[in-house]
Amino acid sequence: MDATVAGRTARTLETLHALCYFAPEVDQEVAALGVRPGRSTYFASRAAAMGAVGPGPVAATFFVFSPSLVAKLLPPAWAAATPADVVAARLRGVDAAYRRLLGEEVLASAEVAEAAELVRRAATDADPAGRALFAAHADLAWPEEPHLALWHGLTLLREHRGDGHVAVLLAQGLSGLEALVTHTATGTGFTRPAAQATRGWSDEQWAAAVDALVERGLLTTEEELTDAGRDLRAAVEDATDTLAVAPWSRLGEDGRARLHEIGKPLVVRALKAGAFPDGVFAR
Repeated sequence: MDATVAGRTARTLETLHALCYFAPEVDQEVAALGVRPGRSTYFASRAAAMGAVGPGPVAATFFVFSPSLVAKLLPPAWAAATPADVVAARLRGVDAAYRRLLGEEVLASAEVAEAAELVRRAATDADPAGRALFAAHADLAWPEEPHLALWHGLTLLREHRGDGHVAVLLAQGLSGLEALVTHTATGTGFTRPAAQATRGWSDEQWAAAVDALVERGLLTTEEELTDAGRDLRAAVEDATDTLAVAPWSRLGEDGRARLHEIGKPLVVRALKAGAFPDGVFAR
């Protein structure tokens, strides 16, 4: 299995997982339990698979969020709802979001069922060693409905990849904020305003990270990547692809290609239906 090709497929299909973080249906379902709407529902819904963990493990595993933001928002979420109830509410929200964005006919199709089976084959029995978020989500039961099994499987692949990505960033000597700043500078992720607003970093903290990266020769004072910065980001992506390739190898090239063939139109359909709000991602 070509790790770069597998990584490209993973990044393409990640939309079908990540839309849950922007779907009002998920926010509403979790908020109905008493969790504060907005970022609190995000922290609770993504962390719930780990149980009622404190802000320390969540800040560590999520990596790019301000620890002070996590410490402010997460404990009240666990005072309002149990992790098991949050897990169930998140799945109800995803169900509603998929029905809105993709449509009933698509969700009932043989192709979605086939994609769910392919993702399950890839994600089942993937090695959880050193991958806390993946391991926690892998302990959850697989949903029975194909479109929810597809989402769950893509969530497993995303968290498996993400855990490895954090390890690579640490090996490159990047803090969570520095990783966020350099990724924003690539022009392929969040815009700076969206990155700061959602991840909880102040202007002063952002500026200090920029200064540190400029001193390392990775960024210009205009917050553009230098040649060294571009090389570092490329090395990070290559190493992340390598660490994430094992589940895709279970599919083989034919399985990967078929999953991409089915999944890409679903991604396009979800994006056209407004899966993400305007102004969040760089164009």
